[in-house]
Amino acid sequence: MRKQYRARGLAETELAADPYTQFARWFADAVNGGIDEPNAMVVSTADAEGRPSSRTVLLKSYDHRGFVFFTNYRSRKGRELGERPYASLLFPWHPIARQVIVGGRVERVTREETGAYFRTRPHGSRIGAWASEQSSVVGSREELERRYAELAERWPEEAEVPVPPHWGGFRVIARTVEFWQGRENRLHDRLLYEADGAEGDWTVRRLAP
Repeated sequence: MRKQYRARGLAETELAADPYTQFARWFADAVNGGIDEPNAMVVSTADAEGRPSSRTVLLKSYDHRGFVFFTNYRSRKGRELGERPYASLLFPWHPIARQVIVGGRVERVTREETGAYFRTRPHGSRIGAWASEQSSVVGSREELERRYAELAERWPEEAEVPVPPHWGGFRVIARTVEFWQGRENRLHDRLLYEADGAEGDWTVRRLAP
């Protein structure tokens, strides 16, 4: 299976001065392009022995400090980020023949940031954060639903659900951001921002497809 990309190219002269501003432009294009869940991204981590793992999560915010997502800190990705605080993010916007790949160091967001976001989640999602010991073995679907029902009884719809102590956000502080635009004959445009050490300074290089 193969598709010929006929999208308009990406030139260095079109890029923003920093990758976060450029990402905002492309993210708006993805939203306006009708992509289903444009904030869905593949997060790749590695354990202490360097063995990688990947999963899809939702980007919840981004600014010049980095890209933020939330998870159970006891999950596989949470444990791996505790051992090796580096991650890669991939935004696969295939319908518009684009990808964005972010690499960088990872840190936990503050508990204040986590609490502010947690309170915006639907009630059921807040209960779910307590009910699921993410990545652990569960005996059956019934066991999981029973746990959820018990917690939903403890915290009914009108109750304030506290933030689980083992749940919170991670921020990926970008050191590299690649913008990939599909082109004809597999001569894709790949423009890579690299942090050059000084805060706010970036170098842009073109990569062979």
